[in-house]
Amino acid sequence: MRMRSQRDPRRARSLRSAGERVAVLSDNDILGMLKDGSLRIDGFRESNLTPNGYDVTIEEIWVPSTDLRKKDGVVNVPARSWFVIGTKEYLVLPETIVGEIWIRTTWVRKGILSSFGRIDAGFNGNLTFSAYNASGDGVEVRIGDRFAQVVFEELRTPPAKAYKERSGNYQGQRGITLQPKRDQTN
Repeated sequence: MRMRSQRDPRRARSLRSAGERVAVLSDNDILGMLKDGSLRIDGFRESNLTPNGYDVTIEEIWVPSTDLRKKDGVVNVPARSWFVIGTKEYLVLPETIVGEIWIRTTWVRKGILSSFGRIDAGFNGNLTFSAYNASGDGVEVRIGDRFAQVVFEELRTPPAKAYKERSGNYQGQRGITLQPKRDQTN
């Protein structure tokens, strides 16, 4: 009998051929892909798994209005201030998996707003998030806290061109990255 945590690619194909959707990966799917090497999360901690995703953590914070940049401890983000976060985790997505990013509601309840999207299939690198403290008070942000959830989704078919071939602007990025690679001069 197959354990539920092992991915059976034949089952995924048969579901697609039967017209059923294969979409969001469960924690079992994620663990299976990590084990077989088809998905990589450097800095992975099993305690950050959710039933349908993985919570990425803060490794670096930059608050431009105060020019404060920290990689340890706590940062008090001033009220009504923009700030940037770099993740500890370095993701390597296969060409058939995309990631959808959601801010953790813990931060929303403190007045932190952020706009997220998708991580393209085939992307690899740390993630950079732009956020805004919309509250009237400073908010403490601790290095190592979970900030956002990545929900992994399986594409029905491989893309015609992978991320690195379409733009690859942030492919391989490390740390907080605000400019696309083609615009960087270093």
